[in-house]
Amino acid sequence: MPHTLLNSINSPDDLKKLSQKQLPQLAQELRNFIIDIVSTKEGHLGASLGVIELTIAIHYIFNCPIDNLIWDVGHQAYGHKILTGRKGIFETNRQLNGISGFPKMEESIYDAFGTGHSSTSISAILGMAIAANLKGDSNKNHIAVIGDASIASGMAFEGLNHAGVTDANILIILNDNAIGIDPSVGALKKYLTNVKKGTAKDENIFECLNFDYTGPIDGHNFDVLLTELERLQKVKGPKLLHVITTKGKGLQQAEENQVTYHAPGKFNKITGDLIPKNNSLLAPKYQDVFGHTIVELALINKNIVGITPAMPTGSSLKYMMEKIPNRAFDVGIAEQHAVTMAAGMAKAGLIPFCNIYSTFLQRAYDQVIHDVALQNLPVIFCLDRAGLVGQDGATHHGVYDLAYLRCIPNLLIFSPLNEIELRNMMYTAQLGIKQPIAIRYPRGRGLNVDWKQEFKKITIGSSSELKKGTKIAIVSTGPIGNKMSKVINELGYKNEIGHYHLPFIKPLDNDRLHNIFTNYESIITLEDGCKKGGFGSAIAEFAINNRYKNTIKILGISDTFIEHGTIKQLQKIAKIDEQSIKQSINELRLS
Repeated sequence: MPHTLLNSINSPDDLKKLSQKQLPQLAQELRNFIIDIVSTKEGHLGASLGVIELTIAIHYIFNCPIDNLIWDVGHQAYGHKILTGRKGIFETNRQLNGISGFPKMEESIYDAFGTGHSSTSISAILGMAIAANLKGDSNKNHIAVIGDASIASGMAFEGLNHAGVTDANILIILNDNAIGIDPSVGALKKYLTNVKKGTAKDENIFECLNFDYTGPIDGHNFDVLLTELERLQKVKGPKLLHVITTKGKGLQQAEENQVTYHAPGKFNKITGDLIPKNNSLLAPKYQDVFGHTIVELALINKNIVGITPAMPTGSSLKYMMEKIPNRAFDVGIAEQHAVTMAAGMAKAGLIPFCNIYSTFLQRAYDQVIHDVALQNLPVIFCLDRAGLVGQDGATHHGVYDLAYLRCIPNLLIFSPLNEIELRNMMYTAQLGIKQPIAIRYPRGRGLNVDWKQEFKKITIGSSSELKKGTKIAIVSTGPIGNKMSKVINELGYKNEIGHYHLPFIKPLDNDRLHNIFTNYESIITLEDGCKKGGFGSAIAEFAINNRYKNTIKILGISDTFIEHGTIKQLQKIAKIDEQSIKQSINELRLS
């Protein structure tokens, strides 16, 4: 279908010129437009396809950007972006210097609030609504679209709890499709299912929280959507509209396989078939090394349990959930709960592997300190997606964990060089470490096809000399250190360069560092985290405390937010790519 209607729309004002009878055609054109581009450029597909009618209806009825609209998480905001002036540049979505894959205030006046982590929309929209009341503007509408997985998060409940005792003019649209990235879980999911079936108890949970509740209604029926939104536009106070949608709507493959088509990569836009990748000779993804290794260990050690907050597929805990379901737990989008539950399990004598993306552990910082580290409980944190993650951008980069964890007493921090070292540290941790440990590893693949080797115990605080040198020592932590053999070999004075891998950021291998500072003139530290407070800072502190005067150069992420692009592009921007490392070495050598 040609984009005849869509071509005429560059803003919601243009949309409002269409008749209601033309909206189904626009919906089909908008779906096709998204499918056309995401099939070749990649991105989040299913969530946006599922809310096409809802997106059009909101912009048809409400007066954005005067009315505020927030998309929770933002996976589903592609249609919103296209209808609000970004159609011509949508093909740059998630590309370097292109538009963000998530709503972003700096990008458009129609993006009322930046999102990327879930469950923030209700608190933010309530804040805006209260501000409007204080300024005497009681007519402005404030809309938050939140999914059934996100609304089950603690922060969303906090927002609902407060909003229900205010007179704030907010409309919460619950987009209920029974799935986030993975299928929704928990008692609230069961309740919403019963509401859809008409078998829920007489009292409605949202009405009990003092919301004007409507629904559930068909989120793909324009007549119903427009009628209800037009009515709610005139209703004052806190309101909640329960909308039923199908994730992936309009692309059969995406409807039938909603987990895969959340972010499917490249696919055939006609058939929906994924473009096949030849992975037969590739090293495994780090997440799969974790997933298979925890199963291997748990079959031997009956005390091992696995926990993830709504990421069984992304973390690969799904393998344990399939094989040992009674010891693997998806707790939903609830990072705080995941951490403290892990602490309770550790106190009761279990060995919890708590797998959380690095960027999401930020949401449970107090629990890491108060419930785990302060009580010195041996929780094993497995931090996936550590370092730069690529096209998801600033909201998802896991570059702060070394800095925010390193200051916490009792907590060990480990960053493996490769997937074999990851396996061995998981093995070592479950043998009986008496304190908590964070094991961080990146998104993507490792290096070794033959990774499933016999387990070896790792000595806490140990390190390794990968190459001896005479003048400049490269001291790295984590998989980014794998760049160094190529960098050193390409330099004409490679004998001068030594390379050391320190997987333990805490505790540091002090004996190794004394040896390095004694035998080298200059030290370059290398990490894929923020420089302030990170691994390089730890090395600099060691030098100060021991009165070493060597030159130290810290390579890592500078004090700025890194946006979206490929990992190679972003490493170049951060000056931790191979060429930048060479330049740093040359500058030190000539200084």
